[in-house]
Amino acid sequence: MIKIGQGIDVHAFHNNGEAQQFVVLAGVPIEHTHSLLAHSDGDVVIHALCDALLGALAMGDIGQHFPDSDDANAGIDSRILLRHVYSLVTQAGYKLGNVDITVMCERPKITPYSLAMCENIAADLQTEVSNISIKATTSEKLGFTGRKEGIMATAVVLLLRHDDKSNDTNTH
Repeated sequence: MIKIGQGIDVHAFHNNGEAQQFVVLAGVPIEHTHSLLAHSDGDVVIHALCDALLGALAMGDIGQHFPDSDDANAGIDSRILLRHVYSLVTQAGYKLGNVDITVMCERPKITPYSLAMCENIAADLQTEVSNISIKATTSEKLGFTGRKEGIMATAVVLLLRHDDKSNDTNTH
């Protein structure tokens, strides 16, 4: 049995003047002119991925599991959240098939960091890097991402039952 989930996350940039001049995407700090407004570390890639994993199993969303009203989540490393969410996936009897993520922003450029991002996610989801895809696009200067007001990420996941040997994606 397979399950498919989809997630989306958006974070706005802080105004100029803050001390932190980087964004964190898939656990990778990337120098940038602005940081992201968020209760946690603002990692839109991992937040979208968590929502996709939770959605595939009809387990709600990241805000239900880690509300921004809980001070324990303030500034938290989103990779901790991802590992927790994936433990829920495995407890439900599923494993990752593959992940496809798209990051939408004009800046920073994502491609130089995409391998490190894939490696982080593969480690957290206990899978091969070949099962993780991260790509980037601009919005051709349209909308909030085009005006460089924030970053958006989408994620799609395929989950497989643990006992489904016919779809073992870790053999290539």
